[in-house]
Amino acid sequence: MANADSNTFAHTEMTKDQTIIAEDIAALLKMPLGAKDDLFHVLHICRCWVDELIEIDNHAEYIALAGRLLAGFSVLRVVLEHPLPPHLIARLTVEEGQEAAARTVSDTDSSMLCDYCAALSQVLLGQQLAQGQQAQMTDLLYEVFGLLEENLTAPRFVRTKKGLAWTDGEIVQGIH
Repeated sequence: MANADSNTFAHTEMTKDQTIIAEDIAALLKMPLGAKDDLFHVLHICRCWVDELIEIDNHAEYIALAGRLLAGFSVLRVVLEHPLPPHLIARLTVEEGQEAAARTVSDTDSSMLCDYCAALSQVLLGQQLAQGQQAQMTDLLYEVFGLLEENLTAPRFVRTKKGLAWTDGEIVQGIH
């Protein structure tokens, strides 16, 4: 066991694990994200940050992740305004007859869900909540982001004999 004024740790295995965790957090915080990234990439990065935020116990890392999430939701908001590239349209398309198997897109607008996530991140960064409320708000952010992610990754298009249509049957104009 180490002396009180020693810089040697009594449990080296805990220090090693903490270093590994700290390196993982550092790697997460360094993940590049920009408005030129595609929608699914931005969602993936935000998912990584949200998943870690819900698990983290270190206050400084928590604040850093919450800040990155706020920035990530700002990027996501910009990306939502861009037209979908062909490779994402393909991922969001089901074949005719599979419409019933497709998840339904939420009635809540994706932009609004993104704004909710950003607002929750801002509240978490403000550090004005009691510890129990902070945990509840973190859980709420996790749940709202899950709805956003589900909404954005749900199939939107159906490939028909007449061309690409929305899942409600209306033919999509300008997309082949």
